[in-house]
Amino acid sequence: MKTKYCVLLILLSFASGYTHAQGKIDSLENLLKEELPDTSRIRILIALSSLSHYSDFTRSQEYTDEALALAEKLDDPVMKVAAYQRKSFLLTSNGNYTGSLKYDNLCLENDLLLKDSLHIARDYNDIGDDYYNLGEYDDAFFNFTQSYRIASAVHDTIRMLIAYHNVGRVFKELGQYDQALDHLNLAKKMSIQQKDEEGIPYAYDEIGDVQLRKHEYDSALKTLALALKFARKLDVRILQPKIHSKLATVYLRKGDVERARAYYDSAYALSNLTNDRFAVAEVELGRGILYTNEGQYDEALNKIEGSLTVAKELNARVLEIKCFNQLSLLWEMKGDFKKALLYYKEYKQLEDSLFSQEMQGKLLRDQLRFETESRDSRIAFLSELQNMQRGELKKQEFVRNILVVVMALSVILLLTVYRSGRRRRQINMLLLQHQEEMEKRSEELERLNQVKDKFFSIISHDLRSPINALSGLLDLLDKGAVSEEELPKHVKELKARFNHTRTLLNNLLDWTLLQMDKLNLQASKIDIRSIVEENIQLLSSVQVKDVKLTNEVPQNAIGFADSNTINLVIRNLMTNAIKFTNDGGQVIVNAKDNGDEWLISVTDNGVGINPEVLAMLFDKTAPYTTRGTANEKGTGLGLILCKEFIEKNGGKIWVESEVDKGSSFHFTLPKAKP
Repeated sequence: MKTKYCVLLILLSFASGYTHAQGKIDSLENLLKEELPDTSRIRILIALSSLSHYSDFTRSQEYTDEALALAEKLDDPVMKVAAYQRKSFLLTSNGNYTGSLKYDNLCLENDLLLKDSLHIARDYNDIGDDYYNLGEYDDAFFNFTQSYRIASAVHDTIRMLIAYHNVGRVFKELGQYDQALDHLNLAKKMSIQQKDEEGIPYAYDEIGDVQLRKHEYDSALKTLALALKFARKLDVRILQPKIHSKLATVYLRKGDVERARAYYDSAYALSNLTNDRFAVAEVELGRGILYTNEGQYDEALNKIEGSLTVAKELNARVLEIKCFNQLSLLWEMKGDFKKALLYYKEYKQLEDSLFSQEMQGKLLRDQLRFETESRDSRIAFLSELQNMQRGELKKQEFVRNILVVVMALSVILLLTVYRSGRRRRQINMLLLQHQEEMEKRSEELERLNQVKDKFFSIISHDLRSPINALSGLLDLLDKGAVSEEELPKHVKELKARFNHTRTLLNNLLDWTLLQMDKLNLQASKIDIRSIVEENIQLLSSVQVKDVKLTNEVPQNAIGFADSNTINLVIRNLMTNAIKFTNDGGQVIVNAKDNGDEWLISVTDNGVGINPEVLAMLFDKTAPYTTRGTANEKGTGLGLILCKEFIEKNGGKIWVESEVDKGSSFHFTLPKAKP
């Protein structure tokens, strides 16, 4: 059931293009009803044959035969070549390589009369392909190399790489796998370089076949999968059943019978779409081998004998050899050694005739000649191509110079006409740009004024509070209203307020210098642990809350930054952490080795920060401030300064927080170099 489902999906993928093609077929058939010149009618018939090739193979043959009869009646060599080529392609698709050879020779005969070198190179390649499929590899090699020579002479690079690819196929059949791979891989690279996309799946298909024959099954699977991928992408339908058949063989060799069966079924279905008897016979041979491995000898015999019958009818001698060999093995398994010997003799006799010493000697001579000629022709081709490019560059340079002169004169003529208008447009554009810049600056100034007003309102209030507190305490002292026992408590509270005020003034001064670009940073080696320890001692002496301050920075934490600004950052972050931590809480400062930098964290277990507030903390255009757990005030300026200072020292700062669990402010600093 699973196998049938896979085959159905493959057939549906082929059928997806039929509906679109049918519309074109209908339009062309309507054209045939009109009075047309014979040459136009031939071209339309050939186009109809191509469009109906996979949807209605019989109708495709009828279109071709009609075009062929009309071309021969017209006795136009160009039209005859087009019709012969189409007829040859249909016969090849049908597996009738003897018939295809006949029409390819007719193509060559007419192209020689036309002296069309490009088509002559193509014809020799097609004839070579026919001989290759018939197993006559010496004739195939000769025609492929002839195609290469002619293509090289006329600088037809695509035809040259096709011929080179086909020479690699001959080496594959002769068992010269290393030479085959050299030719096939080079042809693949040339296809990619020349953007011959259709050549890529053919190259992968043949390389995968070589790997299969070398028993490199995993590599073969990967390569054939690539061949199938490109064949589907480029809609190279004639190649797809062949790839499916090879994939089936790989899985059969690996012992995966179910996948092998599925791929044989799909290859069989696709080959039947074009009535490709040769491909069907190859699939039937593969199925016969599968049944043999399963011990179903009668089924295997039926499949292999059917494949042999078709091979004899098509004069496909390589396929005959495979069938004779497999029948010999099959009868041996069945215990009939007489028949096994008979088929073995048939196998050896045909193999010896096909791969005779004479044929191999001829191939060797042609091979040596081709290797010498192809090397020389490639060098000559590259030299001639370079000369052609130089000549073309000179022509282009001459034309370009003329165009430059013409354009220069045109510009001079047009310049006087459009000068005033162009100046007006430039002035208008400049005015618009200045206006936009003024609007942007005005908006920026407005925002800065708002920030300034907010800062000054907060600062004036924060400065007044400690002064009023000091004045009140002095009045109480003057009147003797404060006892000696109460005095230390009031002094500590007043000291904390003044420390807050001092921090505020320092922040304000640094912020002012930043806005005026007058803050000079001098980077040097700094001991991060010592800076943290100094701030812990300072803040412990002035804080009112019972908050534990812990220094977990390692002894070796040496950064490279401006010590004053980093000192201010750590103090601001610790002050901020104390501010939002309840009595009995804890603030921890630590540093971690982070490659080329130190990751410093100030963590508290205080009230945390709401998610909507997090995004506002470092916004200098709208500083955020709120009171602490002991009603402490703030300006929001400290965190803005922290961000500016950290970034100027080559680091970055961010915050992580969870409501009711606490916050962690992290920043990075470069390490000091040893």
